[in-house]
Amino acid sequence: MLDSIDTRLLAALQKNAHLTAQDLGDVLNLSPSQAGRRRQRLEAAGYIEGYVARLNPEALGLSVQGFVQVHLSTHGPEHSASFARLLNTQAQITSAWTMTGDADYLLRVYCADLSALNTLIHDVLLPHPAVSRVHSQIVMDQLKRDGPLPT
Repeated sequence: MLDSIDTRLLAALQKNAHLTAQDLGDVLNLSPSQAGRRRQRLEAAGYIEGYVARLNPEALGLSVQGFVQVHLSTHGPEHSASFARLLNTQAQITSAWTMTGDADYLLRVYCADLSALNTLIHDVLLPHPAVSRVHSQIVMDQLKRDGPLPT
């Protein structure tokens, strides 16, 4: 069970994962050792899964962000596992979800350009034996960055 101090600690770390135990203690009105122990407890309990750096896609030459809906013609555990393995081999697919509704999967992709997106769709996704069709949408502008989870 999370108390109000835990939720404040999680919110603070989502804004800045570099906060030291001293910084967290200052934010939470706790001693650094108390703040550090709380952080360790939340890590051990699985509330905090890890720490990552958020990179600028355009600075890395990834100018096209898109969402790709994938529709399967064949369903079954073997095809699903095979498709999941394919997804994990493609660095430009940054996240993937199984979905309810019309599409079976929704993929978030970052590519250098439209040609690279075309290659991903036509040379990687569509040749998979279970894939019947894909539908892609290119992001024109991202109005809100991936934000912190509500705590």
